[in-house]
Amino acid sequence: MKHLVAIVGPTGIGKSRLALRLAQVFHGEIVSADSRQVYRYMDIGTAKPSPEERALVPHHLIDLVDPDQDFSLAQYQALAYQAIKDIQQRHKLPLLVGGSGLYIWAVLEGWKIPSVPPDPELRRKLEGRAARSGADELYRELARVDPAAAQRIDPRNVRRVIRALEVHYKAQKPFSRLQAKEPPPFHILIIGLTAPRDELYRRVDLRVDAMLEQGLVAEVEKLLSMGYHFNLPSLSSIGYKQIGMFLRGELTLAEAAEQIKAETHRLVRHQYAWFRLNDKRIHWFDVSLKANSEIEALLTNFLKREQNNQDAILSKVARLA
Repeated sequence: MKHLVAIVGPTGIGKSRLALRLAQVFHGEIVSADSRQVYRYMDIGTAKPSPEERALVPHHLIDLVDPDQDFSLAQYQALAYQAIKDIQQRHKLPLLVGGSGLYIWAVLEGWKIPSVPPDPELRRKLEGRAARSGADELYRELARVDPAAAQRIDPRNVRRVIRALEVHYKAQKPFSRLQAKEPPPFHILIIGLTAPRDELYRRVDLRVDAMLEQGLVAEVEKLLSMGYHFNLPSLSSIGYKQIGMFLRGELTLAEAAEQIKAETHRLVRHQYAWFRLNDKRIHWFDVSLKANSEIEALLTNFLKREQNNQDAILSKVARLA
C-alpha cells in the first residue's frame, strides 16, 4: 500500500518530536519538508534532528547542498518522491514532516513546477531594485500581476517574490496559472498540530533561547570562516541574518534574540496561510491538550481502513479472474 502521512503546522509546535514517536510505533521513516534543513553546516539555527535522533529513525532530505548552492522546489519535489517511493518499497511508512508549506503541498498535491530556467541577469536587476527601493516594491508588483501567487508568498521572502516575477516575465503568464496539479497515487493522511497563539509564541521564544545556548553564534562564525557570506539566500534566513547583524556590531545579542523571536512569530502567522485551520484535509490536534493517543488511534484506523479497502479490491479481482 502506498501510504503517506504528513505532519504539518507552525514552527516549534513539536512536529519532529511527534514524527519520531510515530516512526518508532508504526515502523516509519521521516522525510523532511524544511526548506532550510537541506543546507549542510546549518544545524542549530534550522533545528535539525540530532545525530542520536537520526540513528534512532532514518531521516531523508537533510544536508543535501552547501549553503552557497542553489536548491529549487522542483529539485525538492523530485527527491521527495524518490525518497517516499524507496521507503514504501521497503514496506515502511513515510512521514512527510515540516512547516514549509511550499514543499509540503508541492508533494501532496503533485504540483507541476513551471519549467522556466533561472535568468541570472533578470534576477540581478530585481535584486538591485529590492536593494534600492525595498522588497515591498517588488511584492506590490507581484500582487498586481499575479494576486494569487502574492497571497501565498511571504512579502519578506524576497527570493520567492523574485522567482514568481521571473516566471511571470519569462513565460508571459502568471506563476500561479502555471502550477497545474496531478495528485500522486498515495493514500494520504494529514495530521496538523496547533495551539493557542500565546502558547505558540512561548514555544518559539524558548526555542530561540535554546538555540543561542546551544551555540548558534559559534555556528554562524564557523560558516563565515568557511567563506560563506550573508548575501546568500541560506544565510539571509531568520536567525542567521540577525546573528550576522550582531557579529557586525549592528545589534546587541539581546536585540538579535528579540528580532529572531519577532520574525519567527511573523513566520508562524504566515504558516497558517498555508495550513488553514478550516482545511478539511487536515486533522488538527491542539498540542496543549496532549493528544498523542488520539493521533495514534487516527493513524491506526487510517492504516487499517486502507488495508481493508485494498483487501476488498484484491478479493474482487480474484473473483473476476
